[in-house]
Amino acid sequence: MAVSGFEGFEKRLELHFFGDDPVKMGLRLMDFGSLEEVLHAVQCTVVSAVGNRFFDAYVLSESSLFVYPAKIIIKTCGTTQLLKSIRPLIHHARKLGLTLCGCRYTRGSFIFPKSQPFPHTSFKEEVIYIEETLPAHLCFRKAAIMPSKLPSHSWHVFSAGDETHYPSDVPYTVEVCMTELDRVLARKFFRRSGDGKNGDSAGKDMTQVTGIDNINPGSIICDFAFDPCGYSMNGIDGDRYSTIHVTPEDGYSYASFECVGSVYDDSDDIIQVLKKAVQVFRPATLSVSTTCTSHDVWTRVARALEPVGLKCRSCVMDEFPAAGSIVFQTFTTRRKYTGKENDDDRGGR
Repeated sequence: MAVSGFEGFEKRLELHFFGDDPVKMGLRLMDFGSLEEVLHAVQCTVVSAVGNRFFDAYVLSESSLFVYPAKIIIKTCGTTQLLKSIRPLIHHARKLGLTLCGCRYTRGSFIFPKSQPFPHTSFKEEVIYIEETLPAHLCFRKAAIMPSKLPSHSWHVFSAGDETHYPSDVPYTVEVCMTELDRVLARKFFRRSGDGKNGDSAGKDMTQVTGIDNINPGSIICDFAFDPCGYSMNGIDGDRYSTIHVTPEDGYSYASFECVGSVYDDSDDIIQVLKKAVQVFRPATLSVSTTCTSHDVWTRVARALEPVGLKCRSCVMDEFPAAGSIVFQTFTTRRKYTGKENDDDRGGR
């Protein structure tokens, strides 16, 4: 393990708002200058963007931003200060006639925790900062660290809501964090010196060479390759997004995959998507966090990953206000695991 390097594990913030019923353009009316102001506080910038009639998706210098009429999701890696986006976002939303009604913050365990700046120096500090920043009417609040049998993987969650305006028909979210990537596959996310390409064209090449474009062939992909290495993409498919971010360096290699879906989808959809995404990287260790108001989705995760050589090592579940159930599962390759196994290793089923 490197003493220090680029922090791949992202911080993720999701904010929900309410206003005129129904909210039409809402947050999408925020001008680009206002978005830049928010991202400046976080310490990142926009490098590429795409949108459709449902939402706008931005690839950032450190991960992704998704703007819906009544919802905004920011996901940033490295040493960004994500939580500093909350105040300016509330301010700009208020100018558009929107009021915050739900908040969810999640992240994994940092590879280099001592490199993180305030307020991300510890989960305790993060929770204190969020508590002091959120308006008082978000009175239903909960913070928890969801553990696993793998010391390098735990899931940190803070959720808050007023329970009055938060939508009941929210899509499920699957967040996959992968470490110890296959070295041969990780090399595909390095650029050749002097390739003469910009980040957009090099990103398109990586998308095709790695098979990322086959994960969801129906999506429109906005991708970007960093120099000398690293990759980000956002996929948009109707009102749904998917996103991938890759830090391929040996010693702290990391990749994330996130997607959303509906409990009414064919149950095989998420299985096939997860299989394809994981096979792009073939990690030795990964964790999956599933956020859903239904208990059906998380059971499909093991069915997707076990056929590609991964075994479920732990599974924990918790309930959060304005979020529903969050299930956190960890997996390793069968050859990697040396700990004591029992029947509970398959996720308590």
